[in-house]
Amino acid sequence: MDEAQAREVLTAAGLASGAELLALGENAVFAAGGLVVKVGRDASLLERAERELAVAGWLAEADVPAVRAAEPAPRLVDGHPVTLWHRLPDSVRPAGPGDLALLLRQVHALPSPPFPLPRRELLGGVERWLRLAGDAIDPADAAYLRERRDGFAAAAAALTPRLPVGPIHGDALPRNVHVGPHGPVLVDLETFSADLREHDLVVMALSRDRYGLPDESYRAFTEKYGWDVRAWDGCAVLRGARETASCAWVAQHAPANPKALAEFRRRVASLRDGDPEVRWYPF
Repeated sequence: MDEAQAREVLTAAGLASGAELLALGENAVFAAGGLVVKVGRDASLLERAERELAVAGWLAEADVPAVRAAEPAPRLVDGHPVTLWHRLPDSVRPAGPGDLALLLRQVHALPSPPFPLPRRELLGGVERWLRLAGDAIDPADAAYLRERRDGFAAAAAALTPRLPVGPIHGDALPRNVHVGPHGPVLVDLETFSADLREHDLVVMALSRDRYGLPDESYRAFTEKYGWDVRAWDGCAVLRGARETASCAWVAQHAPANPKALAEFRRRVASLRDGDPEVRWYPF
């Protein structure tokens, strides 16, 4: 789905007037007056859109600061799920690891919602991403990642968590926090899951080790949350699973983008070499 197609859906929904494109991926995200409108790529995302709205309502009832839905159910417009959200005030500063940690503590203290949440299938997209990469990547690298996927999937299933299992954000990064005049709020609720709480914490540990997050920023995260997931003996397993998925995700962009191919090769080489500190770059 490109921007023109997404705008056709907006027009059919009566929401096109003055709409400004904010992001384009599996969803096209537009600002329209006091609303944010998300247009899903196709009807297969309807169930996820329904769940995201349910999560938003549940978090509102629990007084967890998060983006709020403007309509309780998605619209299906020309085969595309469309959800409406209240637009957040302009940010007053960038979100930091400490902001994320405090919000995660609130989420991790919640009991299960009155509707089912899926497991956090970190490795579920690996096969699709590798197929999209096709001949652009070395078949030996694809085979290596498939082998890693299978190994880490089995290892993750056998983990004994330190924290209670329950609701998690699923993509716990500061980019999914918006700091407005009334404080930080969670955004992008699509990946909410019911799984090991440690999933949400390993993300920042990997940011420190692979993506250049400064030690003091990681320390702020662990101090605000109250625990460092690296003290848990299962941390390496969830980290390995996430690294495997991150490599495969970059691979899908390799056919059209030489920089993506170079980053993919950097990541795979570091995994093959067993070097946990080779710098990776966001893509």
